Amino acid sequence: MRSITTARTARRRTLRVAAAALTAAAALSLTACSGADAAGSKPAGQSGSGAAAATSGGAGSDAAAPGSDTQAAPGANADAKTGAKAGAAGKQSGSAPAANAGRSGSGLERCHTSGLKAAFATGGDAAPDPNASGSTTTSVVLTNKGSRACKIGGFAGVDLKSENGGERWSLARSTAKHGSITLQPGDSTDFTINVLLTKEDTGFYQPAYADVTPPNETSSLTIAWPWGTLVDQRGATHPGTFVNPIG
Repeated sequence: MRSITTARTARRRTLRVAAAALTAAAALSLTACSGADAAGSKPAGQSGSGAAAATSGGAGSDAAAPGSDTQAAPGANADAKTGAKAGAAGKQSGSAPAANAGRSGSGLERCHTSGLKAAFATGGDAAPDPNASGSTTTSVVLTNKGSRACKIGGFAGVDLKSENGGERWSLARSTAKHGSITLQPGDSTDFTINVLLTKEDTGFYQPAYADVTPPNETSSLTIAWPWGTLVDQRGATHPGTFVNPIG
C-alpha cells in the first residue's frame, strides 16, 4: 500500500510539474504576442519621438520638419501666398492707370527740328514798331508739321547773319522763366525777340537771315529777316536785342 501511495504521489507531482510547465509556456506565448502587438503599435509613437530627436539634433531638423505637426503650414502658406498674390494683383491693377498716365506724359517726345517749320509773324500787330524809342518785339512762330504730338519749351537759339553770312550775331537770352507745352499735329506756338531798331547810318547791324534752333536741338531752320536795321550791340553786356522763351 505504501508503495502504491508513493507511486501515486510521484505521478501527481509529475502531472503538476507538467501542468506548471504548460502554464509557463502559455504565459510565455501570451507575453510574446503582447510584445509583438506592442511592437506593432510602437512605430507611430516612435515616429513622433524620432522626429523630436531629429529636431533637437539640429542638422536633422530639416528632415524632421515634414513629419512634425507643422506639415499643415505649407498649405496655410500656400493660401497666404495666394492671398498675397491676389492682393498684389489688386494693387497693381489699381495703380495701373497712374502708371499709364505717367507713361503717356513722359513718353511724349520733344519737338525735333525736322518736324517743325518756322516763320516770322508779320500780320497785324506782329510787326515791330520802327518808330519805337526803345526796344520793341517781333515774334517767331513754330508749327508742328509732323503727324505726332510733341513737347517743346525753353529757349530757342537765334543767330542773325548778314547777306553774305560773314557777320553773325548770336542773340542773348532773357531771364524769364519758362515751362513746356504740347503741340498736336498742325499746332503752333511762338516766342518773341526784343529788337532795338535804328535808322542811323552808323553803328547798325543789318540782318538778312535768322537761324532758329529749337530747344535741345543742334540743327536750325533758316528764315528771312523781314525788318529793318538793328543797333549793333554784339559786344554789349545787356543788349537791347535778345530772345525770350517759348510759350
